[in-house]
Amino acid sequence: MNGQPISVLVVDDSALMRNLIGRIVAANSELQLVGTAMNGAFALQKLEKLGPDVIVLDIEMPQMNGLQFLEERKRRGIDIPVVVLSSVAERGARITMEALALGASDFVTKPSGSESEDLHVIGEQLTHLLTSYGRQHQMRRRQVAESAGEKHAVSTERTADSSSSQPPPQAPSEYPDITLPLQIEPADLDAGVEALIRNRRKGNGRQSGIEVLAIGISTGGPNALRKIFAELSPDLGLAVMVVQHMPAGFTEEFARSLDRICALEVREAKEGDVARPGRVLIAPGNRHLTLERLPLGVIAHLGSEAAVNGHRPSADVLFHSVAEVYGARSMAVIMTGMGRDGAQSIGNIKSKGGITLGQDAATSIVYGMPKVAYEKGFVQLQVPLPHIAGVINRLAAEFRV
Repeated sequence: MNGQPISVLVVDDSALMRNLIGRIVAANSELQLVGTAMNGAFALQKLEKLGPDVIVLDIEMPQMNGLQFLEERKRRGIDIPVVVLSSVAERGARITMEALALGASDFVTKPSGSESEDLHVIGEQLTHLLTSYGRQHQMRRRQVAESAGEKHAVSTERTADSSSSQPPPQAPSEYPDITLPLQIEPADLDAGVEALIRNRRKGNGRQSGIEVLAIGISTGGPNALRKIFAELSPDLGLAVMVVQHMPAGFTEEFARSLDRICALEVREAKEGDVARPGRVLIAPGNRHLTLERLPLGVIAHLGSEAAVNGHRPSADVLFHSVAEVYGARSMAVIMTGMGRDGAQSIGNIKSKGGITLGQDAATSIVYGMPKVAYEKGFVQLQVPLPHIAGVINRLAAEFRV
């Protein structure tokens, strides 16, 4: 066990679901179930006493549903991460995106019952999310306590005091799960970007402009992408391709949610879509995304070939295709996620002369995919999440076609 157990609060109006989630939590030695609640109102009452590290939240509940709970959580400045249990129906996808916009950290699809065939898979996904977000919350809370001392204790008391006539203090960030101190200092990051630009310009014939940006991301991705896409320049001038590991049925609504906050056009990729500057194509759940260059331009293809690294869509499949189609005129970013998807083929982009970036350890919910790519020597520059959009904007402007 790594440190103290991660305390979990389960909020769901179904006794069956509370039991199922409780069993999943109990099966992992790093997790500890500290309480349950049948709706958001009861959960709020229990938060101060239980102080959980992470919350599992249903959406459809009586008296106070999941969205109302998230709104109140945000109003009170509560930064405990929340993993949402989502139904797979179309309405479930839409509400799940609303939950993410309100500050939920991530989501898993709700198991259908104790005999569900997907219960084991969902159990693994949920366990990983709870350990990742819960452990990061413990670290953040410990760092805040060490740096703030007594001020932290006073602030906590005021935040918990709902009887105050003044509005409670707001959370320090719209993205509370990514506010750990950065390991990479801004000055060092600037120096790294400058070195990358100089080295690219020195390359023998490799200093060509950039035409495409490819992103591979998994656990922790939805909110990370929300932050990046909200800050991308309207003059980016790149075609953008994204593989976010997400179940089928969710990516279309996810693309719509990003489109609402992004200056670029964001849409779920369809067969034959044209890759063009200012357009973002999100790989659909359960379909690989590849590209083909035709006389009239580059088009997208969707495939149902076997999963790669356990995933469809796969970042490795996308990165390999981008390297073949765009070569040195490409930029790739590998971000937070469990496993190694994308870590091998981002090396293809680097070997072709493209630019490769990786999210750093401090701001990754799971430093898996970018860690493997970095250790293989395929990442030219590691970038903290709050700076990724700025670095992309700068490089796109520097090497504009």
